[in-house]
Order: sequence, then C-alpha cells, then structure tokens
Amino acid sequence: MNLKETGKFVISLDLELNWGVFDVFTIQQYRNNLLGAREVVPELLKKFNQDNIHATWGIVGFLFFSNKDDLLKEVPDKVPSYDDMTLSAYQHIQQIGENEIEDPFHYGSQLIHLIKQFPNQEIATHTFSHYYCLAKGQCADNFETDLSKAITVAKKHHLSIQTIIFPRNQINQNYLTICKKHGVTRYRGCENHWLYKITGKQDNPIKRLMRLLDSYMNLSGQHIYDLDELIQKDDVINIPSSRFLRPYSKRLRGLEPLKLRRIKIAMEKAAKERKLYHLWWHPHNFGADLEESMKMLDKIITHYQMLNDRYGMESVHMGELANTLLNDSSKKKDEDFRENRGVSHAIYQKA
Repeated sequence: MNLKETGKFVISLDLELNWGVFDVFTIQQYRNNLLGAREVVPELLKKFNQDNIHATWGIVGFLFFSNKDDLLKEVPDKVPSYDDMTLSAYQHIQQIGENEIEDPFHYGSQLIHLIKQFPNQEIATHTFSHYYCLAKGQCADNFETDLSKAITVAKKHHLSIQTIIFPRNQINQNYLTICKKHGVTRYRGCENHWLYKITGKQDNPIKRLMRLLDSYMNLSGQHIYDLDELIQKDDVINIPSSRFLRPYSKRLRGLEPLKLRRIKIAMEKAAKERKLYHLWWHPHNFGADLEESMKMLDKIITHYQMLNDRYGMESVHMGELANTLLNDSSKKKDEDFRENRGVSHAIYQKA
C-alpha cells in the first residue's frame, strides 16, 4: 500500500519524571504524579501492545541511569549556560538520591528496560538534561554537547537515536542542522498557530487560558497535516503535534465529552483526508488519576480502531513515518530522474 493511501495516527510521549518539572513544582507538590508515572508506563505499554499501537518515547538522558555515581561520571565538561541557572538540571543533581530504589523521581533505567521489551515502541531523545533550546544564555555549542551526550549514553544501551522531542517544545530552528550532523533527522514540531508559538518566555495567562479552551472547543483548527509537506530542507522531517492530550480532570470532568469529541473529529478528518494526526502527552500527566485517564485513552484508541477498519488509518511511530516518507521521496526522485533522462535521450535522438 502506498504511504499516501491512508491517514496516519502518531502518539509520542515525553518521559522525563522530575527532570521535566523540578523548576516548576517541588517533589511534595507533584509527588503523586511522579510516582504514578512509574505505574502509567507499564499500563500504557500493555495497552499499546494489546491494541497494536505504535508510539515514540522521548526520554531525558539522565533517566538512563540507576545510580548517582554513574550519572555523575557522564556529566559533560560543558553544561548549559542559562542566564537563569535554576533552569539547569545540573544544579539539581546534588540534591537527588543515590539510586533508583531510594529515589524513583530521578532515575528511569527500569522503565527504559521495560519499554525496550515491547514491540513497535521507538525510543527517542528528550535531550540529555531536559535542555531548553530557547532559554536566554544557552548557545549552539551547549546544545551540541548535550545532544552528543544523549546519543552516546543511549548507544551504551544499544539504542540508535534518530528522533528528538524538544523539551517544552522549544524548537530552535538553527539547531536542526546540529541534529542532522549527529544523525537525528526527525522532530516533533508545534501546531501551526500563534497560540502554540513557543518563544522561551513564560506565556501570559490569557494565552494559557485560550490553549486550555482550545482543548474543548475549536479555536485554532484541527491541526492535521499533509504527508507531502513534512519533509524539510536536507531531509529533516517535522512531524508536528496535533493535540496535547490533557489528563482527566475532576474539576473539569463535565467537559470531558467535549475534549474527546474535539480529538475524535480531528482524527476522523485526518483518516478521511489521508493526513497525519499526532497526539502527545507526558506519562506523569496520567499519574494522579490513572484509571480515569486510561479510560479516556481507551476511548481514543477504540475510535482509532474504527478509523482503521473504515478508512485504513495506520498507527505508526515517528521513526516509522519518517523512514517511509524518505523512502517514498527517494523513489519519486529516482522516477523523476529516469523520466527526465528518457526525455533528454528522446530529444537527443531527434536532433
């Protein structure tokens, strides 16, 4: 079947534990979500395996370790030079526990080992230190050091990293060349709307409120994408987000049907028009209310299965979609070359 004949359903997850929120919450404030994330990951894997769902896991490099000594040995010579050093994970390392048993908030080797056991799950990088590419003070040299270390550490676990999910969705277009240099050729972009434009500065309350409302009613569009338009310069591939899957909220439980309806409508439109729909979230988002959040996800996957039956929509992870796009593009270039060569030969013969 040709790639363009069916819509694509992509799921990506940002696995970061406390490295993604230490500058926002204390452990006590976010304890239930962080501990819950360790239950969420195996539940998601079982669900994905049961329903043949392919997914990409963007994992912070610090999580590959099971103890503090091994993590400290891999700290690079160059660390992020943020103006606000409270953003730096390296400032936080000395405060963490000695190992994964003592401190389940900062180590993830057990979770990564589990993900590797399941089929159709891609492990991508979420940078080594949860690096902020748009923070004031950081630079390209800092980023390249961080990315290189993330790739090296993953390689020690027999993983080849080709996909990146940028922390806080802070995509610095100038850094895509660095990614390509290190063999990382696909990334998750943001929705193409001003509401989702990331600048590195804290969003104002009105913008945050509008994004919340956009989860329940269509303020910004469906964010589905033509597959032909994902390949960028130098064969770097942007596989942009369609929707952040907000977790179940007791406070907003009356709006849950609207949130699901918004997602389902966009998924069906993508399936009918043979386009991409890309859903993402963090495992810790489900951590505080696992049962209700999994029920919500189950409804989304059931809807996908209907779209698969009716329209042939396929579940693919980011790496699979990127590889198929590149193969399809390469074949088209070969066909165009042969066709042009044939035309040139015919003209030469007539002459």
